[in-house]
Amino acid sequence: MAVRFQLVIDCADPDRLACFWVAALGYQLAPPPADFATWNDYYRDIGVPEEDLVDGADWISEPEGNGPSIWFQQVRDPKLVKNRLHLDINASGMRTDPIQIRRQRVDAEATRLAALGATITGALVEEGLDHYAVGMMDPEGQRVRHQLTAVIG
Repeated sequence: MAVRFQLVIDCADPDRLACFWVAALGYQLAPPPADFATWNDYYRDIGVPEEDLVDGADWISEPEGNGPSIWFQQVRDPKLVKNRLHLDINASGMRTDPIQIRRQRVDAEATRLAALGATITGALVEEGLDHYAVGMMDPEGQRVRHQLTAVIG
């Protein structure tokens, strides 16, 4: 039997990244648990110290409940080593679509995400290859933390 899981992303500014990823993935800011007006009310109830509470959003979820929830955990120290995890956003459509059309879709999504605060780091383009990707960094500019990639499938 499969288990449910959440993705946890360490970051300096949970609210900024939560809002970015809501827009990037089509997720929503996760509502607090039942009987709590805010997430901080819930965190206080389970004993989280005041100094560890975050102003703003730190939790997002897929609106239909199908995808994993993502919690943005505030950490004070930046990561110094590369993380093995990154998110691939498939913006290209079907592989049966012409490569030129898929490339346009990926470039359009990369442009949209850059307008939201991501940074484009480069494109994977190789003549004759039926694949195209645009590498990006999230708004915190930390490639070692999470690298965002718009990918053709």
